[in-house]
Amino acid sequence: MGWFEQRAGLDGAVAVVTGGAGGLGLAIVNDLAANGVRVAVIDIDPEATRQLRDTLAAGDHEAVVIDGDARDPALLTQLFEAADERWGRLDILVNVVGGTFKAPFTETRAKGWDALLRTNLTHVLHACSMAVPRMRAGGRGGSIVNITTIEAHRAAPGFAVYAAAKAAVEQFARTLAIEVAPDGIRVNNVAPDYVPTPSLARMPQSDSAMNDPIGMRVAIPLGHPGQVTDVSNCVVFLASRLSAYLTGTTLHPDGGTGASAGWFNWPETGWANYAPMRYLNGAQPSSPGDQ
Repeated sequence: MGWFEQRAGLDGAVAVVTGGAGGLGLAIVNDLAANGVRVAVIDIDPEATRQLRDTLAAGDHEAVVIDGDARDPALLTQLFEAADERWGRLDILVNVVGGTFKAPFTETRAKGWDALLRTNLTHVLHACSMAVPRMRAGGRGGSIVNITTIEAHRAAPGFAVYAAAKAAVEQFARTLAIEVAPDGIRVNNVAPDYVPTPSLARMPQSDSAMNDPIGMRVAIPLGHPGQVTDVSNCVVFLASRLSAYLTGTTLHPDGGTGASAGWFNWPETGWANYAPMRYLNGAQPSSPGDQ
């Protein structure tokens, strides 16, 4: 057993993952399983769950994978009970499910607000309410990780309710972390910025963003979008004993956009917190190969 395996202590642990069959969730499940974690997964996409079952079985990984909507408390209960029956323990909870749509707040209505809150906040409360008693009963502590977003930390025009819901998850995690700390249960968040996933690709204007290297270089200090493994790496760290003294905090795999806070790396001009006049007058940024 190597240094990482000894210190991480993941082998034989049990994790519940909501929304774990596609995009970020799939990367998280695969990386947890690769480190010996036994996973119980719920996902709303039946084809994705079928493929995940096949992949985990082919890798000889112990798993429970069910089709269903994590926003339904009854189905969440079914998932936790299936993990209870199969393994009799719970060490890790990862809340991945989320989603949004773009619209000015004044053009949205209560039905849309409710959908965003159920998708991004309420299911996290339900899942944590089921996980904490099980972790306490096990007496081994545990780790809860919520996938949030950089939009929980900055204004997000067109995504007001989504940003509010993700900010609520962040604050909920801080408070829950203090309440359950005496039980050895840690609660943390991972807040990525731009990481292309199939869900993101379905949003309007996403294709142009994903294929614009100049825009990526301007907006993201590291100059490129994130990868799903940038997020799953953080989750594995927070799930493991390598982060045993971290709770109530957030990791930011965002390429530096949180730190730049409105500063942009304009081609031929460099860093500025405004659009240079040459671009306002119609000049087109050069491609990286033209520098």
